[in-house]
Amino acid sequence: MITGELKSQIDKVWEAFWTGGLSNPLTVIEQMTFLLFIRRLDELQTQREQKANLLKKPIEEPIYSEEEYELRWSWFKNMDPEVMHKMFTRNEGVFDFLRNVGNRSAAFSKFMKGATFMIPTPRLLAQVVEMLSNVDMRDRDTKGDVYEYLLSKIASAGQNGQFRTPRHIIRMMVELVQPTIEDVICDPSSGTCGFQTVAGEYIREHYENELYKEDVKQHFQNKMFMGMEFDPTMIRIGAMNMILHGIENPQLQDVDSLSEANAGFTDKATLVLSNPPFKGSLDREAVDGKILAVVDSKKTELLFLALILRGLRLGGRAVVIVPDGVLFGSSNAHLQIRKEIIDRQRLQAVISMPSGVFKPYAGVSTAILLFTKTNSGGTDKVWFYDMKADGFSLDDKRSQIEANDIPDIIQRFKNQEKEITRSRTDSSFMVPVTEIRDNKYDLSINRYKEVVHEVKIYEKPTVIISEIETLDKERAALLNQLKTMLS
Repeated sequence: MITGELKSQIDKVWEAFWTGGLSNPLTVIEQMTFLLFIRRLDELQTQREQKANLLKKPIEEPIYSEEEYELRWSWFKNMDPEVMHKMFTRNEGVFDFLRNVGNRSAAFSKFMKGATFMIPTPRLLAQVVEMLSNVDMRDRDTKGDVYEYLLSKIASAGQNGQFRTPRHIIRMMVELVQPTIEDVICDPSSGTCGFQTVAGEYIREHYENELYKEDVKQHFQNKMFMGMEFDPTMIRIGAMNMILHGIENPQLQDVDSLSEANAGFTDKATLVLSNPPFKGSLDREAVDGKILAVVDSKKTELLFLALILRGLRLGGRAVVIVPDGVLFGSSNAHLQIRKEIIDRQRLQAVISMPSGVFKPYAGVSTAILLFTKTNSGGTDKVWFYDMKADGFSLDDKRSQIEANDIPDIIQRFKNQEKEITRSRTDSSFMVPVTEIRDNKYDLSINRYKEVVHEVKIYEKPTVIISEIETLDKERAALLNQLKTMLS
């Protein structure tokens, strides 16, 4: 958990950028990402030097050569501001090094294509470098928390419906599917890579001893986590988020997930965790034909569900956030994708979430779908849950409150044999697939939930009038008594 002192330090860095002329939140985070990675490279080099000195051997895979010492954080952080700024902007300077160090096995640098150094003045650069030098980020959890706090400052990101999924909602989704060390986990609209980092934390918590095994460690670091993102800024931010959470070589692709350029995403993932964009429509010409074969639509929320089905291995699971319209939309495409998931795959759960969950970014009502790819059906009963509270107020402030259905959702999902006898008036219940088919594959919870209306019986109007008259007589008598006492 990030401390108040750390928050204060990051707030001061943010304020320095703001007063220094950089006000776009994404630009600020991207520039801080560059600086944090430069600092990380210096830390890695120091670790390798210490190991070499201890073993009295040459440094294995050095990041910096002996001639590049000036480009290291520990060296330039003490320079005069003017000299430091020139060190960043000159040819073969710090920023050029950052863009080219990918040839030396630094995973982040492969996403540096097109990156631009935008800190305008020597004074601002020196100020920010000094502030970041004072932030204690030796611990992996602290690094991750610091970056998560930075990401929480994004009010809105990009022009394509991107916004940050609340961390507690991601954690709930991860708890529902319980990733294992054998999984290959993907988010085809990865953004800041929140789903991958939380899944990584879950793996560390539950498989700590196994991660010491070399084969498991290699899988965790190099193959377990996949993602696609077509916004270069977001993919850099996402890559840094994963690196600071201890995932050094995430398999992130700078690609439009729905295009033919992503055709290789077929039967790759065993687990998909995602909150795909659901804003606007796409040109059909830009969409991979194999996706359109599953659902003939321009709507991104439907196309991403088809993409996820294609990307999953047989037996692979998905837990995906969708707008409510996906659950009950009456178009041929909406019906097509619901029939695909219910009839050809195995739909397990529909969790309806209140509309305030994504405030202040968006007020849309959403739900979580949990399904398994079988290509042979298997849907028998579908578990529905009507979430009313997520531990935070449902207004723009999103203040912490006591009411929270998330623990109940996780506990009930893991014990579904007890859910069969639940009433349709309860917060969760089972619905047979035959009933869903009879209702044109409608997955909205209100279609199946029964609401009990409290019956109130009132007296007849004549009785109520009589009671009022009696009260009036009593009031008049008391008023006369008061007059007598005062006379």
